[in-house]
Amino acid sequence: MPWPARILDRLLALLGRLPLPLLHALGAILGALLAAMPGTRAVRITRRNLELCFPAEDSAFRRRLYWASFREMGKAILELAKVWGRAPEHALAFVREVEGEALLDQALAAGRGVIIAAPHLGGFELLNLWLCRKTSLAIVYRPPTAAWMEPLLLAVRGRLGAIQVPAEGAGLRKLYRQLQAGAAVGILPDQRPRWGEGVFAPFFGLPTYTMILVSRLAQRTGAPVLIAWAERLPRGHGYAVRIRRAPEEIHAEDLPLSVAALNRGIEEAVRTALPQYQWSYKRFSHLPPGETRPRY
Repeated sequence: MPWPARILDRLLALLGRLPLPLLHALGAILGALLAAMPGTRAVRITRRNLELCFPAEDSAFRRRLYWASFREMGKAILELAKVWGRAPEHALAFVREVEGEALLDQALAAGRGVIIAAPHLGGFELLNLWLCRKTSLAIVYRPPTAAWMEPLLLAVRGRLGAIQVPAEGAGLRKLYRQLQAGAAVGILPDQRPRWGEGVFAPFFGLPTYTMILVSRLAQRTGAPVLIAWAERLPRGHGYAVRIRRAPEEIHAEDLPLSVAALNRGIEEAVRTALPQYQWSYKRFSHLPPGETRPRY
């Protein structure tokens, strides 16, 4: 592991000794400091995303959501000390409730595998650990921009046996084999796809270029699709894992209809915990035909 990754790994281990309520409290302070830094990339993108997604809301609503989202961003940063810096069993002890576990059990029992669409909502790194305790899990990932981070990510995400599959041809074939074996595949469905790997579908009222991978897997294997996230509970009390069925149209042969169903399911999940969504991500940069004015 490169030395920057080793240093970060050690730092996470040290911070992981702090109680979760303290980490989340410190994270909220960190997030507020980040929100107060005008002109940064995260500030600009978050403000613009909230304008794009909530045009009918007044400025006071967007301002409250802006500050709340940065506090949650700070919590997300520091909680990695618990998820990555400590043993998986230590982190999983903070899962206080599970909603919809029977849906996952039923899907696995059917033997066709299950596709877990896990948006950038709440503690999605903790969700990976929880799913690995339930079944064999293959997760799709893209190598980070900082190459030195990749060995650390592969190590911490693979501690419970997660199969980490690059988002490319050879890797994608592993996903089909995983589903054929009756196991689970985890995908971040709100990640902006490369050109040629998506279609436009509504998301918070905007035509949004969205990956077709989830829909293709569902169409070709018949595997059920579940939307899952780990919601942070107040005051550092822990997390609630929530699992819901994706809209039934996700299995439609019509690809735009299927992708629209996926986005609808993601949006419904996000609206349950709006501040915990990753609003600092440039989700809407690809423009649909006929739209020429850049969104950012």
